[in-house]
Amino acid sequence: MPVAVPLPTEDQIDRLPERAREVVEYRKSGLSLNHIQGCSLGCAYCIRHTYGLWDENQPRALMSDAQAVDKLVNHRYFQPHVTPIQVFNRATEPFLPRVRPHTYAVLEELDERELTNHVLIITRHQLKPDDVDRLNQLRHLKVTLLFTYSRIDHKEIEPYPSEVAAKSLKLMSAPLRRSYRTILYWRPLVPGLNDSDQHLSAAYELSKHADATVFTGLFYRDQITEYYKANGLPEPYENTARRKVVPETLERRVLEAFSTSAALFRKTSCAVSYVHNLPDYNGHYGIPELCDICPLSQLELCVSAHRVPTAEDIHWAASVLPEADALQVVDISKRATVVSGLATEQPRYFLQHTLGFQVHDERHPHHVNRHGRADIGWKETSA
Repeated sequence: MPVAVPLPTEDQIDRLPERAREVVEYRKSGLSLNHIQGCSLGCAYCIRHTYGLWDENQPRALMSDAQAVDKLVNHRYFQPHVTPIQVFNRATEPFLPRVRPHTYAVLEELDERELTNHVLIITRHQLKPDDVDRLNQLRHLKVTLLFTYSRIDHKEIEPYPSEVAAKSLKLMSAPLRRSYRTILYWRPLVPGLNDSDQHLSAAYELSKHADATVFTGLFYRDQITEYYKANGLPEPYENTARRKVVPETLERRVLEAFSTSAALFRKTSCAVSYVHNLPDYNGHYGIPELCDICPLSQLELCVSAHRVPTAEDIHWAASVLPEADALQVVDISKRATVVSGLATEQPRYFLQHTLGFQVHDERHPHHVNRHGRADIGWKETSA
């Protein structure tokens, strides 16, 4: 497979932050492959801040695409036909001109292995008619394009215009026959920045071109707020949070603006599963207030797949992971199982996708009606 961006030396790789060297990492919506790192788009809120990669403006490859795919499919967390995959969602933009060949090399290699896993590709870049043809050649993967769109006009926060993503979404959604699916990834929604009635109305009109829409807020982590302060950017919240921030009043206004929408979702996995006519792979169905905006057809799919696991099921699923040796099942309900003893989030995501059921960490409780989001902007509710 060709290398379109340069490979660093071993010494250069050794100097990278530890998490940046971890090219395969589990995140909630999938096992994430990130052997290409560096992005020139400059979005101030980018998650690259938290990986020590913010200053990497030019893409570079930590290994070849073939090596990266082998690393992915042989990873202890990877399950053929089960594990959702995300490609270049943490450290670069998958359709930057120099990154694009790597994106297709990964997709085509995975497809040649006849894998049927979900593959999520998050982009805000310009796509072209050739991309329709190239993606339609994939025969096995369930590919979903998620077009990041915010209409944030503050150029120091988001230099790259949202109109590009809007045009790409329309282009890629237009063909009547296509094997991939499209989602309007409406994010990050930030009060006072892009939540006017005009912003909400524009997003609703754009959503008519997509197979589904997901709305979500801002990851406002310590490293991001430090960058905002250092560069004199308007700080949207007084505090940081480990979860995305979507205040209660903002959610209510979004639901009102999309009251006639047939396919609006709070969670990425719900939308991705819906557009492929499958039950939610994250098993959110047991949380009814999360699903109260879902189409009836999707609810029927999810209820048919909803199985509350036993403690034995959970321990069996965890038995293949050495890092889950200390796992304790604290509680099991129709909503979720609550566990303790996991040092990181990654094995929890593995369990969630293996079981198709929500797995929550006792240290980070989910509160009723907050939909797994940060507490900021919400009234007190019970756990």
